[in-house]
Formats: sequence, C-alpha cells, structure tokens
Amino acid sequence: MEQKPSEATSSSSSSIRSDDYKMKSSSFSSKFPLTFWEMAGASGVVLSFAVGLVGVYLTLPDSDYSFLKLPKSLEDLHILRDNLERYTSDYTVQVLVGYCTVYIFMQTFMIPGTVFMSLLAGSLFGVLRGVALVVFAATAGASSCYFLSNLIGRPLISSLWPDKLVFFQDQVAKRREGLLNYMLFLRLTPTLPNMFINVASPIVNVPYHIFLLATCIGLIPAAYVTVKAGITLGELQSIGDLYDITSIGTLFLIGLASVTPTFISKKMPS
Repeated sequence: MEQKPSEATSSSSSSIRSDDYKMKSSSFSSKFPLTFWEMAGASGVVLSFAVGLVGVYLTLPDSDYSFLKLPKSLEDLHILRDNLERYTSDYTVQVLVGYCTVYIFMQTFMIPGTVFMSLLAGSLFGVLRGVALVVFAATAGASSCYFLSNLIGRPLISSLWPDKLVFFQDQVAKRREGLLNYMLFLRLTPTLPNMFINVASPIVNVPYHIFLLATCIGLIPAAYVTVKAGITLGELQSIGDLYDITSIGTLFLIGLASVTPTFISKKMPS
C-alpha cells in the first residue's frame, strides 16, 4: 500500500525533529558532561562550605568586615592581615575555623591564591603553628578535591588536560612498586602543579592512602618556605621573591632523594 504524501511528509518532519533533538542533547551533554546527581553532589559540597563560613561570621562581634575577601595580591594580603590581627587573640577559634574553611574550599575547587593564605598563616600564627595549620588545611583540601574529582572529575579533567593526564597515567602505571616515592617527588618539586595532582590522582588510580601520605609529607618543605616568608611579609615585593634559585634547588634535591630508593631497588638483582 502506497504511503500518502501527507503521511510521508509528516514522518519525514518527525524524523528531522528527532535528529535535531538528538543533536541538541548531544551538544548539551558535551557542554555539561555531568549528570544531575553529580552536579547535586558538587553543589552540596559548596553549600557545606557556605554554611560553615556563615556560622563563623555569625559568631564574630558586630563590625565592618568589608576587608574579608580572598587576597589576590600582596596589597590585599596586607589589608587582610592588619585587620585579622585584631581578632586573632580574642577570637582564635573563629579565625582558625574560618581560615581552614576558606583554604580547604580553595583547594577543593582549584581556586588560585592559596599561596597568599600560607603567607597569612605565617604572619598571624608564626612558623611552627603556621606550618602545621597550612599542612593540615592543604592536605584536607587536597583530599576533598580528590574525592570530589573521583565523583565528577573524569570528563572535566579529560577535556581540560588530556595530554597531561595521559602522561601522568603512564608514569603512575610504570611506578606502581615505588608509587609513594614518585608521589612524594611530585609534591616536593614543581614537575606537575599540585592542583592537577589533586584532581587527576583518583582518575589514574592513585590509592588514597598513598595520595594522603605523599601530600601530608611532601607539602611540608614548601609550606615552611612560604610560612616563614609570611613573618616578614612587609619585605616581600612580589610572590616571585618566595622561590629563589636556592629554594627551588633545595626542593628538587629533596625530591630526588625521595625517588632514589626506587631507582636503587630497580637496579639491585632480585
């Protein structure tokens, strides 16, 4: 039985609309590669941080807090430090909780500027307490980023850093036996950005216990350099002054020392 022209036209139009819908859906998926529940999980993390910051804010005395913003320059950092010094002694707990919440939030969502937060820790709390605070907050933030990336990171990392991700995956696969030493080397040296290590580690199957231990230990030298510089904050002219040739060379030597046992074990006969 022959199909009527009107029916054929209707069928053709329906097919075209269906193809258009699929193309639009595909385009939407490429722009938004996360599912609803993945987006809901990430939003829940953001909401948790927001609730924590609001709680800290409500426990502080009534005052003008217009100075409270993420520092983007040394000038911003000076303003923040000068104002927070008035509250640190009387509201130590609130300042510590607020500081850690902000630092962890920045690490979790890869927001630049944690170097300013490390300088602030040295300026407000001194070297020993400052280093302990920075290492704790940085490790907690890196862990939070690790688990969030494990939930929603794969499509984002694959689109943002495809070549770097392939390189990291190959290196991790080659160094499974000495993975802790390799991760320590990465943390101690600027071979790969810490931000990238945080989000890519779960994607390339770095076990969390190795990630945690390498992060906690590997961040100590750089944290010490930055926190110590924060004590003499007024002498800093730029962030570049933090890492001179001597500091970078020292970090590389420590990093090489961390991977030396792996090289020796490979050369030793079994």
